[in-house]
Amino acid sequence: MCPTKYQAVIPNWQPAPISVEASTEEVHLWLASIDIAAADVELLHGILTNDERERAARFHFERDRNRFIAGRGLLRILLGGYLRKPPADISFTYNPNGKPFVRGLEDHFDFNLSHSGGLALYAFTLGHRIGVDVECLDRELEVESLASRFFSVQEVAALMALPPHHRRKAFFDCWTRKEAYIKARGEGLSFGLKDFSVSVAPSDPPALLNVSQEPKEAERWRYLPIDAGPSYAAAAAVEGKMNPRTRYWRFRQEILNKNLNGVPA
Repeated sequence: MCPTKYQAVIPNWQPAPISVEASTEEVHLWLASIDIAAADVELLHGILTNDERERAARFHFERDRNRFIAGRGLLRILLGGYLRKPPADISFTYNPNGKPFVRGLEDHFDFNLSHSGGLALYAFTLGHRIGVDVECLDRELEVESLASRFFSVQEVAALMALPPHHRRKAFFDCWTRKEAYIKARGEGLSFGLKDFSVSVAPSDPPALLNVSQEPKEAERWRYLPIDAGPSYAAAAAVEGKMNPRTRYWRFRQEILNKNLNGVPA
């Protein structure tokens, strides 16, 4: 099982301030555990919309249902902090491929989220498209077979050139980089996974290498370094030729308590 508390021992993830403000010159990345106390899950359930509650109810297992409620509820709390609005009042719109936006801020304020196991990763910025992905490494997968199905020829060659004991971690690094880029573009799986290549080898920094039919596309994107702990792979892709300042924050119980104070159970 993947732990959810690694953020407490990763040096560059700092306790988040109570008050935050988005910026065109910064990207804010947040790590949060979504395995939280049952009483907090119940309170977060109270700030969700009816649609979100219906989605939560469709989960068969209680753990998965609670993680969805926590992940969505914490997103609302974080967005409320940036937008100075009550978390329950945040309204979303979705593009045709399902990427969420805050209603009325589709062209200005961008955010993205991903969760795996009990860990959630969030990103917020102004004026840049952004996507994130996090994956727990405890899943047993046939990585060579999956790579041949979903990775580009260039990526498969880079993966197979690695010693076998390095391929599993490299596979997840590659996967999260691809997912983060697709999510940032907001095109979902309508944009083929084999139609672009990212870096794979552990010695190479995270990067978008090339995109089929779009020769200038790789120049427009940057990957932000992320250390989500030894049990996770994670990636964040942001649009823009200049590297924004990145702030790494971990969600604190005090933020949850402040926002849930007075919310009826």
